[in-house]
Amino acid sequence: MTKGTAFKVAFIGTGIMGAPIAGHLLDAGYRVTVHNRTRKKAEGLLARGATWAESPAAAARDADVIFTMVGYPSDVEDIYLSTDGLIRVAKRGAWLIDLTTSSPQLARDIHDAAEVEDKHAFDCPVTGGEQGAIDGTLVLIAGISEHDAEPVIPLLKTFAKTIQWFDEPGAGQIAKLCNQISVAACLAGASELLALARQYGLSERKVAQMVGGGMGGSVQLTNVATKAIDEDYAPGFMAQHLLKDLQLAIEAAEERDVTLPATETALNLVDMLCQVGGGRKGTQALSLLYTDEETSTAAGLDWSALAEEVPSEQLSSPARQRYFMGTSQL
Repeated sequence: MTKGTAFKVAFIGTGIMGAPIAGHLLDAGYRVTVHNRTRKKAEGLLARGATWAESPAAAARDADVIFTMVGYPSDVEDIYLSTDGLIRVAKRGAWLIDLTTSSPQLARDIHDAAEVEDKHAFDCPVTGGEQGAIDGTLVLIAGISEHDAEPVIPLLKTFAKTIQWFDEPGAGQIAKLCNQISVAACLAGASELLALARQYGLSERKVAQMVGGGMGGSVQLTNVATKAIDEDYAPGFMAQHLLKDLQLAIEAAEERDVTLPATETALNLVDMLCQVGGGRKGTQALSLLYTDEETSTAAGLDWSALAEEVPSEQLSSPARQRYFMGTSQL
């Protein structure tokens, strides 16, 4: 395989996170071919020198290193394991690195299938959000040992602040799901503390600064939830993707008979947000579940989507909304 920046790189999935990551690879001097379901999202990369491919297979065919960052495990499975998937079309010796937060078992299956074909695949989900991708300061969570990944570490370092090595296929995904459990808990707590401050007439921003400077602080409070104070619900990380991650966490826990009641509660909250039209908003939109109907409707939520499942009188106050969020009816 070619060495250094002579590597040919394919990058599949140039969305909110993928586009800036691919941009760092371009800036480091790598030759990058990109594919995305919507070409418009790749236009900025093409203007900077990336090459367009009409399909994942076309992008990957001549690449030494292939990155994927797509939405859901079903997308990952299709891209890697279909008849014309990456496992089949990539050249021998190629590296296939999935940055998607996906199924641990699927990551193991992809690794095993790649090894049979004399190719190398590992799961490497990331954390740090859109800003981390833009700044090149992501934390990478790799399901491979540092020793085994040595040939591709220079590429990973173009967009990473830290790489955590978890040594085994699928282990990166499990570790990332642990991260998402914490994200959800902190986000829910931040949304609730801001709601309580608001109801008592306190400055939400001042309370957030106070909590953020003490033992109750979190990145979710300081960098994410507080965007809602400015009515900024643009996605750095979409709520529907957090819902997917929490579902994967619950599934992984069930496999080992681990009960995660706080995570299940958070999942119910995020699920409700997605049901009422907030799935493509940033996760800070969770705070809208604690506002009055006029405010949440003005922000784009549609409570009528729940009308068939929950009587309207049960959604008439924030207190009742919170109660029904945690029930099996939702």
